[in-house]
Amino acid sequence: MTETLGAPVRTTTQRLALLDVLRGVAILGTLMTNVWVFTGPGAEWGVLQGSLAETSFGSFPGAAESVFRMLADGKFLSMLTILFGVGLAIQYGSAARRGQPWPGRYKWRALFLFAEGTVHFVLVFAWDVLMGYAVTALLVAWLLTRSERAWRRVMWWAAGLHLTVIGLLTAALASASSPGGGVSRQVVDLYAHGSWAEQIAFRLENAIALRMEPVLTFCLLLFLFLLGVRLFRAGAFGTDGAARRIRARMLAWGLGLGVPLNVAVALGGSDLFLLGRYGAAPLMAVGYIGLIGAAVDRVRRPGPLMDGLTSVGRMALSGYVAQNVICMLVSYGIGLGLASELGGAWRPWWVMGLWAAVSVVLLVGSTLWLSRFSTGPLESVQKWALRR
Repeated sequence: MTETLGAPVRTTTQRLALLDVLRGVAILGTLMTNVWVFTGPGAEWGVLQGSLAETSFGSFPGAAESVFRMLADGKFLSMLTILFGVGLAIQYGSAARRGQPWPGRYKWRALFLFAEGTVHFVLVFAWDVLMGYAVTALLVAWLLTRSERAWRRVMWWAAGLHLTVIGLLTAALASASSPGGGVSRQVVDLYAHGSWAEQIAFRLENAIALRMEPVLTFCLLLFLFLLGVRLFRAGAFGTDGAARRIRARMLAWGLGLGVPLNVAVALGGSDLFLLGRYGAAPLMAVGYIGLIGAAVDRVRRPGPLMDGLTSVGRMALSGYVAQNVICMLVSYGIGLGLASELGGAWRPWWVMGLWAAVSVVLLVGSTLWLSRFSTGPLESVQKWALRR
């Protein structure tokens, strides 16, 4: 594989082990943000009322929560998006080697992913990412049939438009003088004591508001998808010296610029929440990819942790849905209801413990599942449906 980002990639049929590890880290890292959604007041609706925007460094528990969230918020979601673009590029290359038309059958895969995301949104989690990924994938799949110059131009236009929109929204939030009223007691009670049917009905009634994130960030999704394509074609996920040099630059630039920028945004307060999650976080995600790549390069004999991350990455769709189902049953009143039971001194420690416990379940469960089956359960359903 060549090192320059604009050069064509050498086709290969070998599975890139680093990609599975990165996907596994991205899945568990996305949970580092979502776990606060499940356990916060008003749960999914509370996000729209600013529950995730609140940070506090005035006490040790508050500082611990703020650092934990700052390390994750938006970073692993951006990483997951980049990796989804990488997966699309791999499938495009596979179709080209086999002489198959493109997007061909891929459009059915994207439409099936949209259906899976819709079910996930309605039944489990309002902040589903699969629906937005499916729509973006359809556009990117079409763009890959155009010249590289054309889709690279789209990539940078999308980045510029996204930053403009986020900048304007951030300025609007900073200039707003009226404080928010917080999450209504009715919504808090819905997730603490309401039935599953009532929660489903609430999501459907407020679907437009709850689906605003993929609309607001569509240009960001488009940019990150195409960035994943470009990195893959440059050979950034290979095992040779050129790949390591690319990842070293990703580490240096991503963390060198991303860490101080994200710290500055976090210290700037809740008015800069959008700028942090959708502006500074993707830069740090690039650094995370370089950092994880550097760590994997130094592993001589994979241990249980790396094996577990690889397993989670190989069944990323199943892991993503499973972790949200577990958190829903642990946090909401339809299950254990711990979000309303554990507060005060228990927070934020029990929330971090929940993330750690679910992560262990996924690491162990995925490894055991793949010891008997070749793919994850939802991946198997997808393959079965697409064959028919």
